[in-house]
Amino acid sequence: MTDRPQALLFDVQGTATDFHSTITAASRRVLGSRYPDRDWAGFVNDWRAAYFRGTGAENRTGEWISVASIYRIALDEILDEHGIELDPEGRAELTAAWKLLDPWPDAVPGLTRLRGAYTLATLSNADVDAVVSITRHCDFPWHAVFAAEMAGAFKPDPRAYHLAAGYLGLSPSQIMMVASHKYDLRAASGLGMRTAFIARPDEFGDPSLADVEFSDEFDVNAVDFLDLADQLGC
Repeated sequence: MTDRPQALLFDVQGTATDFHSTITAASRRVLGSRYPDRDWAGFVNDWRAAYFRGTGAENRTGEWISVASIYRIALDEILDEHGIELDPEGRAELTAAWKLLDPWPDAVPGLTRLRGAYTLATLSNADVDAVVSITRHCDFPWHAVFAAEMAGAFKPDPRAYHLAAGYLGLSPSQIMMVASHKYDLRAASGLGMRTAFIARPDEFGDPSLADVEFSDEFDVNAVDFLDLADQLGC
């Protein structure tokens, strides 16, 4: 790769962290004793899908709503759909689990290798306080934390990417967006950023649900952060 980037921006939920295993375990912990035979993996995927609908609605209306609120509203809907009863305290506990997502095993070692050669920062749709909480929980070695909340617009809205570039003091061409979600990378590429696709076959628990096909449209295709570090010479 010629003219290598100076900074790497990382998606957090799904790319750096294993939200599915974390939230499935939390759902089973909070609800499993009363509903032992439920498909908690499917429950989490339904919840995540409702989250995406919520962030998409915000981008259409232009009215900002926190991700915590989106997850909580979505949880209320999903619990009703699944016929599950849960008191307000339990709903708050389950929603808070999204702020304590566990890292993929390769995440911290890969980021540690990359940190010496690149400025590392997040660009997440999660709320700022959630990204900070996840960073502390996982001990991620970012240099900076950026989130859609700071721009008042969720990815793939261009405002989120422009915000990060502006705070870093870099042109888009000096930045590489790293994500396991192709819509995120395509939006970044459209603004002139480099792109690195990370294949996460277990992002939704079932590999058949994840899009892990490598594509020449991205500058780098990697199986994980350690592979990314190898390809970037770290």
